[in-house]
Amino acid sequence: MSSEWEEKSVLYEAYNELHGLAQEFHTPFDAPALLVVGHQTDGKSALVEALMGFQFNHVGGGTKTRRPITLHMRFHPDRESPVCCLVSDSDPSLAEEKSLAQVQAYIEAENMRLESEPSQFSAKEIIINVEYKYCPNLTIIDTPGLIAPAPGRKNRELQAQARAVESLVRTKMQHKEFIILCLEDCSDWSNATTRRVVMQTDPELSRTVIVSTKLDTKIPQFARSSDVEVFLSPPACTLDGFILGDSPFFTSIPSGRVGPGPDSVYRSNDEFKQAISLREMEDVASLEEKLGRSLSEQERSRIGVSKLRLFLEDLLQKRYMDSVPLIIPLLEKEYRSTTRKMYEIDQELSTMDEVKLKEKGRAFHDQFLTKLSLLLKGTVVAPPDKFGETLQDERTNGGTFVGIDGLQIPHKLIPNAGMRLYGGAQYHRAMAEFRFIVGGTKCPPITREEIVNACGVEDIHDGTNYSRTACVIAVAKARDTFEPFLHQLGSRLLHILKRLLPISVFLLKKDGEYLSGHEMFTRRVATAYNNFAEATERACREKCMEDLISTTRYVTWSLHNKNRAGLRQFLDSFAGTEQSTVGVTVSSGLLQDSSYGSGNEKQETKPRADVKLSHLASGIDSTSAVQTTETRLADLLDSTLWNRRLASSSERIVYALVQQIFHGIREYFLASAELKFNCFLLMPVVDKLPALLREDLESAFEDDLDNVFDISNLRHSLGQRKRDTEIELKRIKRLKEKFRSIHKQICFHQVDLKPGSDSQQ
Repeated sequence: MSSEWEEKSVLYEAYNELHGLAQEFHTPFDAPALLVVGHQTDGKSALVEALMGFQFNHVGGGTKTRRPITLHMRFHPDRESPVCCLVSDSDPSLAEEKSLAQVQAYIEAENMRLESEPSQFSAKEIIINVEYKYCPNLTIIDTPGLIAPAPGRKNRELQAQARAVESLVRTKMQHKEFIILCLEDCSDWSNATTRRVVMQTDPELSRTVIVSTKLDTKIPQFARSSDVEVFLSPPACTLDGFILGDSPFFTSIPSGRVGPGPDSVYRSNDEFKQAISLREMEDVASLEEKLGRSLSEQERSRIGVSKLRLFLEDLLQKRYMDSVPLIIPLLEKEYRSTTRKMYEIDQELSTMDEVKLKEKGRAFHDQFLTKLSLLLKGTVVAPPDKFGETLQDERTNGGTFVGIDGLQIPHKLIPNAGMRLYGGAQYHRAMAEFRFIVGGTKCPPITREEIVNACGVEDIHDGTNYSRTACVIAVAKARDTFEPFLHQLGSRLLHILKRLLPISVFLLKKDGEYLSGHEMFTRRVATAYNNFAEATERACREKCMEDLISTTRYVTWSLHNKNRAGLRQFLDSFAGTEQSTVGVTVSSGLLQDSSYGSGNEKQETKPRADVKLSHLASGIDSTSAVQTTETRLADLLDSTLWNRRLASSSERIVYALVQQIFHGIREYFLASAELKFNCFLLMPVVDKLPALLREDLESAFEDDLDNVFDISNLRHSLGQRKRDTEIELKRIKRLKEKFRSIHKQICFHQVDLKPGSDSQQ
């Protein structure tokens, strides 16, 4: 018996240490454990205490568990009273022996601390090692109780807590090696309150044990024996899966606390255990009375805490045995990985002299620029789901192209809008969106008041000049329309260029070229790159602003009027429908007086106007149609120079001229902005950035190398990492030897690891 207990003790001790190692260093070891999941007031903590055989936690209504509590329980035949060791949060290799009262006080203090913090819950486990004569060999993790808050705005705080708890519990359930103990406090199996959460992680319930708590309160609720039959043996379709043990377990925990005080019901843990056994017998008797028959052995094996404890211990021990051969290769792999980590730390410590640090800095500089160039030219090495942005994401993070009307173009109209892009591909899409939106921008509406105000008074006479009026309106509208687009384009492209930095860091880490531990140096490189990108974008935008200002300050007809033929066609068609000869004369006069081009073009205009005049004169007496030059000149002056009444003909002509000038400015602005951003923002990243970064680097090397690499702190950090890695390496090595020894015992001696039932009673 002593030899058997020692062998079992070695196995459980090894798994307890493995579980602690997995939690501390986040290593992927499958250490089997029981994860207790249930809603508040389902009796989670009370069930855990009943399984252990003694009370240690604060149970009752509300949230009593704000951190998961991991209990490494181990049967020890010589421990008449439970011996608890609380594992240190700061140093998990240390465990301090505590009394039950001290453990309870620590848990309550942690709950109070977390209750006052914004998060209110923590995923970091409280780990307690327990040895006890009446304690099963189990590792149990008690999680915070799930919350089912009422809807409504006044319950928003409780709803936020419910989401936090459910997220924490789901994260724990994702460990495939954990057996989930799903607690349900209901008399109708159709109500899947806790199963709803559990089945999100374990849809088939293949690693879930279902426990119906508070059986003693449910039995009186059944009026017919058939209801009890369905409750004890629910149809398979009701539970929606293949649960461990094939059917639920049913438990009752007597109320009352252990202690010497007047509020305590039990004076000792022995009385508490006796009450649990008595409650189990009373439940069996009550069920048999309701059913009118004796329970079968199968049914009895599901009633009571003792039956659940034996089932869980057998199940967990089988998982332990099955996992031993699989854990040894994992430990070997982790040992090799940690050894390699130790070698890398030693290598870094050996390269702490100035010459080698400068070489590493220059090498990192070259590799960083290589990654930047690769991203601009195009690559698929960085995962798009992690680093790519759809056009909607890009608009949210980098800004949207919005005109003065405040409207946005639907992102679906832009090619590749739904694709997650980065680097050169994202830059090209942003420029394409700029062309699409600006190229389709129309001249804002022109009011009659704007035309009259634009006429003004000349410095030498008070006549009107509609050519000048059109120019004044067009350049003002163009400046107000296109300047916001320029700032938006700069902001968007700067966002895309800055995104290259984290993606380049990812590529460097992926290729093993990143300078780990040199945060000060890498921050300096990142700051230099971001400053360069911002300064280059600002300078490029200023160049574009100069072009926009010059284009909207002085109208050059050869540049601004790109479509004279279209304008002439508009004026001709307008003149053909105008019944007033004055209107025809005004159109002809404006077209002749505005300097659209060379003298030959003016000569071409005159016969076209004469043709229109002859058309208008048809049907009128030929003598009255022939007008003298003096009469036409007088009519022209009266309509355009002396008359301030804005006729519809004059308004339409001004509108046509404004449209032509605005169109010319738009075309020039679009071509100029795209060309300048390509030449003065994109290209400097390729041809100027390397020299500027190298210059900044060499200057820093000459000034103070310690401020670049923070050598003193780096040595301290590496020394601490080396000490931590040495501890981890020793623990892995010790565990590896333990599991090898256990595996040999299993293979050669066929040790029966099932604990004797006599020792557990």
